[in-house]
Amino acid sequence: MSQMIAHYTVNDFAAFKTAFDNDAEDRGNNGMSLLQLWRQDNGNAWALFNISDAKAAKAYLEGAAGVFNSQAGVTATSFALVETA
Repeated sequence: MSQMIAHYTVNDFAAFKTAFDNDAEDRGNNGMSLLQLWRQDNGNAWALFNISDAKAAKAYLEGAAGVFNSQAGVTATSFALVETA
């Protein structure tokens, strides 16, 4: 099983967190299970996900996640698929 580290640049962490929590079912339906969410400051958040279906997760991030990003005030994202070494 792969994991993904995600970085979100956001307008406001509180608004992001509310939208992020509301998006949990969509992420789960696309092979993404949250392990940990970190707040760096009011404009940056990091998340660690277990990825059970990399193809579905990638399709979600390239498509439906755009709706989440607009609702959550996300201005930039980066994602890295990683495996335990």
